[in-house]
Amino acid sequence: MTAERHLGRLRPAAARLARFTGRTLRGEWHAIVVDPVRQLARRGLSGLLLAFVAAFGVIFFHDIAQHPTGAMWVTRLGGVKADLPLWLSLLRTPVSLYVPALDLPVWAGITQLFLAFALAELTLGRYRTLAIAYATTLAGTLVARLMIAIGPGWSGLGLPAACGQVLDTGPSAAVVGLFTYLSVIRRAPVVFTLTGGSMVWESIAVPNLAGREHLIAVGSAVVLGLLHGRRARLRALGRSLLPTRTPGPSPTAPTPPTAPTAPAAPAASPVLPVTASATVPAPASPHPTSGRTPMTSLER
Repeated sequence: MTAERHLGRLRPAAARLARFTGRTLRGEWHAIVVDPVRQLARRGLSGLLLAFVAAFGVIFFHDIAQHPTGAMWVTRLGGVKADLPLWLSLLRTPVSLYVPALDLPVWAGITQLFLAFALAELTLGRYRTLAIAYATTLAGTLVARLMIAIGPGWSGLGLPAACGQVLDTGPSAAVVGLFTYLSVIRRAPVVFTLTGGSMVWESIAVPNLAGREHLIAVGSAVVLGLLHGRRARLRALGRSLLPTRTPGPSPTAPTPPTAPTAPAAPAASPVLPVTASATVPAPASPHPTSGRTPMTSLER
């Protein structure tokens, strides 16, 4: 009876877990595969512009680097090291996305590179894809410089100064950042496990500069993904944190002297209306000669 009771309690939990897993995988399939394919059918090959540019850029720089003169120019254009001045590293960082890394096979990473930029461009758009790829790569480069500046120690956080001379190139940080950002905003745990989990395992198995930068790219992509769609809230929070200034009493300006005013005209007395009953016609004055009697001839 005890075993049957335990089985009776575990069956509903297992059924709920199976339904939750099925809904999650179905939602991830639609978010990562179905929706981008629909966007590709609607936009055509123009929706894969960044993917083609990234793939052909890596192939182009790889072919040029096979010659000594070409390798020198590739290093001058996109070679990033931690011991370089900061302004020079920032200037070379966009080109370093297309320069293949020294310890990674080029042709094996082309598929991941193309897939990451294709999914990101179809899902996020062209400009946001470039912004996320550059932000994650730049975060890895800057934090790596900080780790080298700290030096060895600090519970394994710092790096030795010799890492500053290692060539830090390749699109791997951008690829990891794009996959992680997509998995966060699309709620795709399988993609997140395959990208973030593999980077954690790589940093543990091979503790080098590239592994640290990949972890930093994953962390920065997670933060950017959590901030996705919260621009209005962030603006409201920033405005609430800013100090508000209360307007103080403004000093009163002196009143200018008033010009002398002309004397006002006396007000006219109101004219009373004259009615017909109140008017009495004046007697007509007689003619001056009308009241005299005519004189006779004897009087004259």
